[in-house]
Amino acid sequence: MFQQIDKKKAVLDAKRPLPKYTVQSLREKLFLEWTYNSNAIEGNTLTINETKVVLEGITVGGRTLREHLEVINHRDAIRYVEEVVQKEEPFSQWQIKNLHHLVLKGINDEYAGVYRDQQVFISGATHTPPAPFKIQEQMNALIIWYETEAQQLHPITRGAMLHVIFVGIHPFIDGNGRTSRLLLNLELMKNGYPPIVIKVENRLAYYNALDKSHVMKDYQDFIMLVASEVEASLDLYLSAIN
Repeated sequence: MFQQIDKKKAVLDAKRPLPKYTVQSLREKLFLEWTYNSNAIEGNTLTINETKVVLEGITVGGRTLREHLEVINHRDAIRYVEEVVQKEEPFSQWQIKNLHHLVLKGINDEYAGVYRDQQVFISGATHTPPAPFKIQEQMNALIIWYETEAQQLHPITRGAMLHVIFVGIHPFIDGNGRTSRLLLNLELMKNGYPPIVIKVENRLAYYNALDKSHVMKDYQDFIMLVASEVEASLDLYLSAIN
C-alpha cells in the first residue's frame, strides 16, 4: 500500500506549487472535517454545519460552552501545527504541552498542558494507562524513540506509531485523543502529506485498532487505517488539480 501512496505523493509533489485558491479551499475543507470529526469522536454533538458556523464566530443555540470551545480550540491547535511545520521546529515535550494547552484552554485551565497527577482509564479499552509517576519517564522514552528508531520508519508508520504510543501513555487528564490526532497530522504534514481525517463513523474500527496495538503490540491494523486515510487525502488533492 505504501508503494501506491508514495507514487501518488510523487505526482502531487511534481505539481507543486499548487494553485493558490485550490490550496486554500482544500485546506478549509480538510480542516473543517478534521475539527468536526476529531471532536465528534470525543462526544461533541455539534454537526459539521454547526461546527462551520462556530468557526465563523457564530454561537449555536442549545449547545454547551464546552462544545463551542472545543471547536475554537481545535482551530487554534491546527494553526499551531501549521506554524510548527512552517518553522521546522524539532519535536519535543514542550511542543506537545503547547498543543495540549490549546486543546484544553478555557475548558480545564488547571490541567491544560500539564501532565496528569491522577490515574485515568480509557472508556471501552482493555489497556490501562500508566500510573502518574511513570508518565515523565515514558514521555522521555517517547522522545528518544522518535529521535532514533522512529526515523528509520516510513513517515506514515512513524505518525501512526507516534499516535499509538502517545495515547497509550495518556499523559493528560483530558484531551489525549484530540492531541494524538493533531500529533499524527503534524508528523504527516512535516513530511509533505496533506492532513488526514479519521472519521467519526469509523470510530469503532479506530478504537479497536488502538486497543489491539496497546494490548497485543500488533500495530498493523492501526497503521493500515492511517494509510487508508492518507491515500484518501492524496486522492482529494489530486482530483482537485487534475
